[in-house]
Amino acid sequence: MASRVLSLYRRLERKPLGRRLFSWLVCRKAPYFAGISPRIVSLAPARGVATIAHRRRVTNHLGTVHAIALCNLAEFIGGLTTEAAVPEGMRWIPRGMQVEYLKKAAGTMRAEATPASAPHVSDAGYALPVDVEITNPQNEAVMRARIDMWISPRRT
Repeated sequence: MASRVLSLYRRLERKPLGRRLFSWLVCRKAPYFAGISPRIVSLAPARGVATIAHRRRVTNHLGTVHAIALCNLAEFIGGLTTEAAVPEGMRWIPRGMQVEYLKKAAGTMRAEATPASAPHVSDAGYALPVDVEITNPQNEAVMRARIDMWISPRRT
């Protein structure tokens, strides 16, 4: 059974401005992400893609996209991709993130998240790494992140 988030995305993605509305709804639920104005491109249990525009509010003193804005984008799409994949009765939370900055980030940034494996139902919690690569408009990697998601049974 698809998660509620994935079901909502699938309902909205085909409508005019549906992906934009979905991105806005996610930011209403988790307001911190609104600061980077992320846009969902696609969402599935094994892969999620989102973008942020290069605008003043995400720019650093060098005129490039700030490293923390890139981290926020990575966590945004990593979390949504995990939510789309996690089985019913399970929940997730990020436990840590390792980041590698590869080059200056200029232009619209595109982040792609892929879990290392499919989440499964378990009586005990377990770690699930989610890899995120962020690329520039030339499709060059500007940042790689590995987010350690903790998957555990939902409390009833």
